[in-house]
Amino acid sequence: MTKKRILFVVNPVSGGKKKTAFNKQVLEVLDLSRFEPTFKTTNHVNHAYELAIQAIEEKYDAVIAVGGDGTINEIGSALAGTATPLGIIPEGSGNGLALYLGIPMNESAALRRLNRFDSVAVDCAKVGEDRFFNIAGLGFDASVSDKFANETFRGPVGYLRTAINVLSNYKPKKYKLKIDGKEYEREAFMISVANSPQYGNNAYIAPNASITDGLLDVCIVHKFPLYTLPMMIFHLFNKTADQSEYVEIIPGKHIIIEQEGKDPVHLDGEPKELGQRIEIEVMERALNIIC
Repeated sequence: MTKKRILFVVNPVSGGKKKTAFNKQVLEVLDLSRFEPTFKTTNHVNHAYELAIQAIEEKYDAVIAVGGDGTINEIGSALAGTATPLGIIPEGSGNGLALYLGIPMNESAALRRLNRFDSVAVDCAKVGEDRFFNIAGLGFDASVSDKFANETFRGPVGYLRTAINVLSNYKPKKYKLKIDGKEYEREAFMISVANSPQYGNNAYIAPNASITDGLLDVCIVHKFPLYTLPMMIFHLFNKTADQSEYVEIIPGKHIIIEQEGKDPVHLDGEPKELGQRIEIEVMERALNIIC
């Protein structure tokens, strides 16, 4: 039987975790009678994307993202629309997509899951030449992502610290939206466009979102009094954000958002400069993920 060739793309800095022993662990856990692993390490922005494109050309049977949502985004963007599946070993600060898919957070358990080599076809979203698979956002969370990208202190604690610093002087902003042809104007603390339900760390902004329904959930978080922040956080972690009076969720396939300035937008937690007008479309069942 011909072995399946699998490329592991390792982000050495994701989640603030050292991965020096990862290759050895793969060789111990992966079924080497069926799979032939190769390892490559990223060393610059977009390197994971480049390595995944190369893997397609070299006819690898799968590309495994060893990192967080940003690494998954780069590799998924390369693999979307192809038959080559994406595997995930969660090593990020949030791991939103992996948590939603039920992929174990433990490295060995996630590697054992790869041995099954079962995959599901999932939706993704197209933003110009960019893609996202979990959540994109404007406003507060995009500002946090922009600041966090330059932090040396990684991991969930580092992200929380950055969020608190941004929150101290953040002001809601005005947006114009067009969702499947219907127009809206909103002043919002933030807007999240969700393909899957959660940001990561089990914080659910769109509890009913699905990566296989051909829809995106536009989650508008309205301006809220600061004293209600504990309740907002409770809703996020209790999967009840849609029950908050300050949260409005509108599903759609074709979304246009206009912001007043040119503030950063995040795609799967990675900040991007996309200008004042952001157009988002669903790509149905565009990516195969091993889960």
